[in-house]
Amino acid sequence: MSLLTLDDLVAARNSIADVLRATPAVRSHSLTKRLGREVWLKPEFRQRTGSFKIRGAYNRLSRLPVGSHVVAGSAGNHAQGVALAAQLLGHRSTIFMPAAASIPKLSATRSYGAEVVLGGATVDDCIVSAKAFAAEHDAVFVPPFDHPDILAGQGTIGLELLDDVADLATVVVAVGGGGLCGGVAAAVKLKRPDVAVIGVSAVGASSMVGSLTDGHPVTVEPATIADGIALRAPTELTLAHVAAFVDDVVTVSDDEITGAMLLLLERAKAVVEPAGAAPLAAAVAGRIGPDHGPTALVLGGGNVDPLLLARCIEHGLGATGRYLRLRFVTTDRPGSLAALTTELAEMGLNVLEVAHHRSGMRLPVNAVEILVVVETRDHDHRHEVLASFRAKGYEVDIVE
Repeated sequence: MSLLTLDDLVAARNSIADVLRATPAVRSHSLTKRLGREVWLKPEFRQRTGSFKIRGAYNRLSRLPVGSHVVAGSAGNHAQGVALAAQLLGHRSTIFMPAAASIPKLSATRSYGAEVVLGGATVDDCIVSAKAFAAEHDAVFVPPFDHPDILAGQGTIGLELLDDVADLATVVVAVGGGGLCGGVAAAVKLKRPDVAVIGVSAVGASSMVGSLTDGHPVTVEPATIADGIALRAPTELTLAHVAAFVDDVVTVSDDEITGAMLLLLERAKAVVEPAGAAPLAAAVAGRIGPDHGPTALVLGGGNVDPLLLARCIEHGLGATGRYLRLRFVTTDRPGSLAALTTELAEMGLNVLEVAHHRSGMRLPVNAVEILVVVETRDHDHRHEVLASFRAKGYEVDIVE
């Protein structure tokens, strides 16, 4: 199987130059201080269509005759990339999206001129439908990652990072099907083999890790909040590129991903989708290897549904110890709730919710349950608060 060459990557960079939105790498002072290593962010969430996918899609479609009919299956980012690329190049596009696709991604895909067909529960279902439709209608199926032109287009990110960051030492990039990671790694290693490239998969969709171990594509059933990297399996092509050019592939949990999303919101003022936050999650967790110099984190996209974003923020607050849910059982007498809220105020805790339950609970007849949600600084602060209440004689437990 042929691997990408530097000529392939340079040609891809030239082909997309006129349509690409510049996303220069930015040094993050706050993350550099927090992580104890020089951190640069590659903000592909500011790219056209809101993710890196336009790179590979445009590079692939630019090689087709004008007026071609192109077909793809995607939950959102690849869909938008193919739709916009087709519109810019004078092609017709049909995109298969899951029945539960987010409304913003669906609307955006249609706004780029694509005919959208809804159906199927997963991205993989949509890919199957798209392939069958393409064969039946003599159209061109555009895979999300399984094509050299797609990998080369995504790999242009690596070329840009080498230009933007002097003395670049490490690149961290998310891994789903392997198109982004394989392409970026090829670009980096073909020009600078001394630079480390670390891939990051979600724990619940770590098919690439198993595939590297077994030496052939391994299939999993994805279960992760990071839908952008929730792929069942890589392909022979992407696996070959990751195996050849990537130094290591590590995994991160959904808790770590949502914590990274929250950190990007607060410290980088960046709205990044779960898959795009995976590289930072790995860095915060200390899984990207030793500090040998500037580290670039590829933030692949920012197309996150507002409702999902709200859930991710709440989840991230809990995962990083910023929410504390406490269950008190106290004597049911006048003033017990007031006494508790006074204690909370004296501790300087901001109360978010209070629920007072007397009936329908398995409690002694003279007892009451009080559920309280407060803001805390971190996990250590949570334990300090719990210990303080117990020292004051309260019957209290953390509700996870």
